[in-house]
Amino acid sequence: MKLLLDENLSDRIVHRIIDLYPDSEHVKTLALTNTDDGIIWEYARANDFVIVSKDADFHQRSLLYGHPPKFVYLRIGNSSTSKIVQILRDNFGTISQFEAGKLESILVLA
Repeated sequence: MKLLLDENLSDRIVHRIIDLYPDSEHVKTLALTNTDDGIIWEYARANDFVIVSKDADFHQRSLLYGHPPKFVYLRIGNSSTSKIVQILRDNFGTISQFEAGKLESILVLA
């Protein structure tokens, strides 16, 4: 499973979760910063990524269009990079089940 972290999350997160989520990327490393959400959405769909973001716009897009791609919505407000890393690590099993599911489009983690 590979995650695509949105620009509202630190690009330093990827290096701290890559053992659990191989081939994960940050939009910055893909030259997708300051890019329309629709382009990021299409990139994730075309490349089998699960989008991870705190952006409510992706939540709305997921409700409107469903999946793919799947969307992990971090409803955590301002949080440190360490806390976000811990959330992604602690919820590996939940995120894996979500990614493998056929019906779910959104996973909300708080």
